[in-house]
Amino acid sequence: MASISSRRSVMTLFSAADCADSHRVRIVLAEKDITVDVLNINPDDKPEELAELNPYNTTPTLIDRDLVLYDARIIMEYLDERFPHPPLMPVDPVTRAHSRLALFRIEKDWFSLVEDIERGDEKSAAEARRILRESVLSAAEVFAIKPYFLSDEYTLVDCTIAPVLWRLPKYGIDVPAKQGRPILKYMERVFSRDGFQQSLSKVEKAIRP
Repeated sequence: MASISSRRSVMTLFSAADCADSHRVRIVLAEKDITVDVLNINPDDKPEELAELNPYNTTPTLIDRDLVLYDARIIMEYLDERFPHPPLMPVDPVTRAHSRLALFRIEKDWFSLVEDIERGDEKSAAEARRILRESVLSAAEVFAIKPYFLSDEYTLVDCTIAPVLWRLPKYGIDVPAKQGRPILKYMERVFSRDGFQQSLSKVEKAIRP
C-alpha cells in the first residue's frame, strides 16, 4: 500500500463524479484551495489501484503521500486539521461536539435516504424520497436561525448538507417557495460560494444548469 501511495507527490482523491460523499470532500478541498489530483472514476469500472489502497474499494479515498484515508467524514476532518485555514470546525470543544453531532444526524437521516433513492428498488426509493422531502422541509426553521447551519460561519456541516440539497431536483424533490423560503435562501448562499462552484463535476453541474 505504502509503495503505491508514495509514488504520488501530490495529494490524490479517488472520487465519483456524482457521489454526494465524494462531493462533500471536494467542497472542503476547494474551500481550502488545496492542490489535489482529483481522479473521477467510473463506479462500475474502478481501477485496480483503488482496491489495493482501500479494502472497501469505495469513494472517496484520499492519498496524502503514505497516508490513505477512506470515509468522507474522516477525510474532511483530516483536511481541516492538516490545512487549518480557513477553519471549518469550531475551536471550542463543546461547539465542536455539537457540530459532530449535527454531522452524524445528517449522515444518518439524510445520506441513508440518498442511498435508498439512488440504489433502492422503485418502492423503497419512492418512500425514501418522500421522507427526505419531509425532513428537509421540517428543518426550515433551523435554516432560518443563522446564515449557515446553526452557525455564523461556514463549517463542515454545510459542506455535508450542500451536496444533498444540490441534488434535490435530481431526486424529484421540490422546495416550495413559501414553506421553504429559509432553505432556498440558505441554498442560494451556499451554492454561490466559490468553493462550492469549483467543487462541482460536469455531471453535478448538469443537475442545475
